[in-house]
Amino acid sequence: MLSLSSQASAEPEQHSILVLGDSISAAYGIDLETGWVALLDDKLTRSHPSYHVINASISGDTTAGGLRRLPELLTRHEPAIVIIELGGNDGLRGYPIKQLRQNIEQMAQLSQAQGARVLILPMEIPPNLGKVYTDAFRQSFASAAESSGAHLGEFPLTDVALDPNLMQRDGIHPTAAAQPLILERVWQSLEQLL
Repeated sequence: MLSLSSQASAEPEQHSILVLGDSISAAYGIDLETGWVALLDDKLTRSHPSYHVINASISGDTTAGGLRRLPELLTRHEPAIVIIELGGNDGLRGYPIKQLRQNIEQMAQLSQAQGARVLILPMEIPPNLGKVYTDAFRQSFASAAESSGAHLGEFPLTDVALDPNLMQRDGIHPTAAAQPLILERVWQSLEQLL
């Protein structure tokens, strides 16, 4: 007969991965179970069964919204890893770059203070706000990762954004067919943190 302590050690400890994102992670315009976050959860079930995913993504969310929501999510879920996929809506609305960078830094630092490893997924925006803003926007993710010590991933839509067959009619949101490619891009960075 197993003692309570040996029973506890026989079961693998469960770890959660919190995805804090916007419409890209909230599967906007497609079935939620076909989105890259759901596909990640399926993949982890097979490859790293001690991990499960909590999708706290909201379409239209900004870095300020994510920062407001994060403390309660960290307390409730105590994640081992936090994936931050925010900033695209800030850029599309022309929000100040300094505030965008500070919000991402603070989210990373809050997560790390709770013992989580952090993966920042950089976003890209159309060039209509000008080269200076677009370049500063792109650099803000690397700067936030460097100053906070978080891990910087690759742009998750690298193989998707410029392929009209993989984008919805709005030209902003990926289709269901694009989701495995997004997962593959995220996985390359995430695997190092598992």
